Amino acid sequence: MTLLSSFALAVLLSLAIEAGEGPEARPISRRPRDLAIRCAGYALVMGFWFQFSWRPWLAAFSCVLTVAILTVISRLKRTLIGEPLVFSDFALLRQVPRHPELYYTRPLTDPRMAAPIVVSLALVAAWYAIEPTVLPAEPSVAIIAILALPLVLISAVALAGGGAMAAALARLFPAPALETDVARYGLPATLIGYALRWRTDRRTEVAARLPVARTRADVPVVVVMQLESFVDPDRLGGPALPLMDLIRTRATQYGRLRVPAHGAYTMRTEHAVLTGSDAEDLGFGVYDPYMTHGGREPTSLSLRARDAGFETVFVHPFHRDFFNRAEVVTRLGFDRLIMEDAFGTAARIGPYVSDAAMVERVLSEIRARTGPLFLFGITMENHGPWKPGRLPGIDDPLDQYLTHVGHTGSAMETLIAGLAEVPATLCFFGDHAPALPSSRPGFGGTATDYAIFEFGEPPAGSEPVRRDLTAAALGRQLRDSLER
Repeated sequence: MTLLSSFALAVLLSLAIEAGEGPEARPISRRPRDLAIRCAGYALVMGFWFQFSWRPWLAAFSCVLTVAILTVISRLKRTLIGEPLVFSDFALLRQVPRHPELYYTRPLTDPRMAAPIVVSLALVAAWYAIEPTVLPAEPSVAIIAILALPLVLISAVALAGGGAMAAALARLFPAPALETDVARYGLPATLIGYALRWRTDRRTEVAARLPVARTRADVPVVVVMQLESFVDPDRLGGPALPLMDLIRTRATQYGRLRVPAHGAYTMRTEHAVLTGSDAEDLGFGVYDPYMTHGGREPTSLSLRARDAGFETVFVHPFHRDFFNRAEVVTRLGFDRLIMEDAFGTAARIGPYVSDAAMVERVLSEIRARTGPLFLFGITMENHGPWKPGRLPGIDDPLDQYLTHVGHTGSAMETLIAGLAEVPATLCFFGDHAPALPSSRPGFGGTATDYAIFEFGEPPAGSEPVRRDLTAAALGRQLRDSLER
């Protein structure tokens, strides 16, 4: 009876927390089926905590606290990025203590983080001492119960991988519709349902293999640069960037690039360009395609380039373990990785390696080539958050961003000048718009800017072509150009 009472209270409080989303959020669905699924999500959360204590009120409190924390984080994420919390975000948790500055949080050693954690642990310990367990008094029965509950939860997950339960989940969540499903079923049920659908729906074969790439007879260079948080600053009310005039007068092709996310999730755009895969092709793996396929992509740009005789080089002046990039991009087909450990003495502007230093390394790789070269680079200087103290004398977030984007523009001008006498193709694009007050979710329809330059002998009288694309369409265009 105590267990039912504690669960009933946990459900009521969790509903109240989720109903407090605000006037702009969808109201909680009152359909009996939707409410039943929502309550099942709460039950699974409470059951998860109950197995560690066998104390109903502690489990109920833990359930409510979990829902509250998830809801607060989801609201913050929606404000910054325009998307609720999703199951794949939990895979990034191990990166938060290593790189707290990237996740708008503080190190665990900071008293503002450490104190609440210590207090919470003390409260849980006290609660253990105050509330009696509901385990059976008979030791052998208690041991059976302690073992049985985790097995029930594990079995439920295993059964969801196939058969009738998997079919029911597929009917419930046929395709990703995050906002709609959170409104109908609640955040916990949606997180659990999406995780189970992702687990059962991961494709063993990402796409049909393309024909064998044709080996190039010339010695070309193909450089693709993913620019951190890059958009035309004019769109944010900033000063004109000389690079944009250069693009409109000298580029072969340019335009807006519709990317899969706003303000974060670099790997979604990166994956789209490197593989040419549309979001619709990824199923529930759309939220973190690197986690889903781990770089096993038979149609990736780098694999195609390697098959065509190019040396493939990946340049990114940041940690090798972030997004598990080193392992993923190696599987994607890159022969050589140049990452933060190779930029030990490089100039930094703010906390990250400058774009100028990054471009100088790219140009040195081009000068040292002995054959066809495909180089994919990712800049880091303009990565958020933009907080006071980042740049001397500049504390306004937008002013910091505009300072960095000016450096990005200058670096791209340097790269363009360095390739002027080389038979080369250069493409650069923004991975996502910045998460700034002047660039909230919905800004530009999640569109950044891109440009393609051709060096060598362009057709006489050619004019720059404006063509707006998706990130995946840009990837497919680049893939086709490798075999020209």
